[in-house]
Amino acid sequence: MKMNILDRLPLRFNALLIFHLCGGLLISPRALAEAPESFIKLYGEQCKQENSSFQGFDPARGRQLYSKQQASDWSCATCHTEDPKSPGEHCETHKKIQPIAPAANPDRFTDAAKVEKWFKRSCKDVLGRECSAQEKGDFLAYLTSLK
Repeated sequence: MKMNILDRLPLRFNALLIFHLCGGLLISPRALAEAPESFIKLYGEQCKQENSSFQGFDPARGRQLYSKQQASDWSCATCHTEDPKSPGEHCETHKKIQPIAPAANPDRFTDAAKVEKWFKRSCKDVLGRECSAQEKGDFLAYLTSLK
């Protein structure tokens, strides 16, 4: 009787191989990533814990946060441009910045570590402090409202 290579491998390995082969066809890495809406939900849960009367996020407040110059004389728009769907440039380092709006850059707000890293860094640069969950949620509500 002729044996194929799968017959010689342990059953556990065969199952794992089949899972990965099929999974690779059915699930792209992008599908495994977070989505901006998942962060909005997370920040909403944080806000409810902090304030039981929390009513939701407001894209208008998010737009104001994005556009308004703060004590540092910077706003988010200083580097990201007035149009979040356009590429920007860091005002000091002149490093190019991909659009911040998920509609123009689907990779934005898909990685929890990056989202928190950049909120922490950018909020400190612009506001001089870390952003609250309310501010993060409003900001994302604004950015996800852009089509």
